[in-house]
Amino acid sequence: MGQETVLAVEISREGFEWALRHACLSSHVPGVHPDRASWQRELKRSPIRVQWGPERDLRLRPLPYRSLQLDLSGEAARSYADEWTVAIRDVTPLAHEIHALVRNDDLDAARALLPREQPYPAAAQLLGNLRL
Repeated sequence: MGQETVLAVEISREGFEWALRHACLSSHVPGVHPDRASWQRELKRSPIRVQWGPERDLRLRPLPYRSLQLDLSGEAARSYADEWTVAIRDVTPLAHEIHALVRNDDLDAARALLPREQPYPAAAQLLGNLRL
């Protein structure tokens, strides 16, 4: 773990979808971008960079699907802090409890404490420029 504090940040759907509409992939992907120069111009203008990171299981082994990772700057960072954030909860004790269960090989109990996750129901046009 190595983290002192773990926070659960809830943001508005409107804010998240604004972020998706204004995001650019952090690396050039042929077929998504016409050419490297176009991608570089888009990246320079975008307040949000996206990369698809491997999702991991409780033992930190990669899973067969990826999750969206957003890097916010400028206007996006200000909006995140001032407008989009709905709630912030300190989940450090929960993270420590889950970690202890994993260390004791009680994976079922650890899984039961994880937040329920499901795919985000984003319209195709929101993710169109962010597919790999």
